[in-house]
Amino acid sequence: MLPLIFILLFPLSAMAASEASDPDPWEPFNRSVFSLNEWLDTYIAKPVAEGYRYVMPSVADQGVTNFFRNLGELENTVNNLLQLKFEGAGVSLGRFALNSTVGWFGLVDVATHAGIYERDEDFGQTLGYWGVPNGPYLMLPVFGPSTLRDTAGRVGDWYTPGPLDFEPMSEEIHPDTRLGMTGLNAVDKRADLLAAERVVFGDDKYVFLRDAYLQTREFKVNDGAVTDPFSDSIDDFEDLPE
Repeated sequence: MLPLIFILLFPLSAMAASEASDPDPWEPFNRSVFSLNEWLDTYIAKPVAEGYRYVMPSVADQGVTNFFRNLGELENTVNNLLQLKFEGAGVSLGRFALNSTVGWFGLVDVATHAGIYERDEDFGQTLGYWGVPNGPYLMLPVFGPSTLRDTAGRVGDWYTPGPLDFEPMSEEIHPDTRLGMTGLNAVDKRADLLAAERVVFGDDKYVFLRDAYLQTREFKVNDGAVTDPFSDSIDDFEDLPE
């Protein structure tokens, strides 16, 4: 894992100086990938998500969302520790313990109802915390908006131990079950984004999504300590009614 991350991060030192003036030097390539993703979404992902939302009761849908979000708490814990945010690590681990027991394996987000809120951290944010620059904006096939730093962070996230990786639980989960859970998580996330499509994207959806992604990631890496009018709209974007 580490050699691949270093290969992805190596060009960042040379690109850091030009990042502010041109965050999207690979725009022609990115737009081509964006067009591919739009096609895949229009004809595959969105219809599946709409069907899922149609047949899934709202309570069950929320339960699925809570379940997978709870599984992410160990990733939050690891990245909080890597950023020396020991209080955040304790909160994330506590949320996982509480929701996994009292919350029926995470189906109910008891912790949030109790005022214990998520400390969302990923490996891309960890790299940013330690001063690794964004690098160029990068549109990934299927996965969507990213940067060179966040792409390296995705590799780290894939190798971050989760509750399904610990023995003896990992031996009891059939590979087909893992694949099914991965698919269910992807469909559930896409269904949760259906409401966001009511946002007005302006004349160029590509530019809107690129700028929204870059500013949201800056907001998260700096724990909200940025002066940017867009930051005030992030919560509104996430809290759209379903």
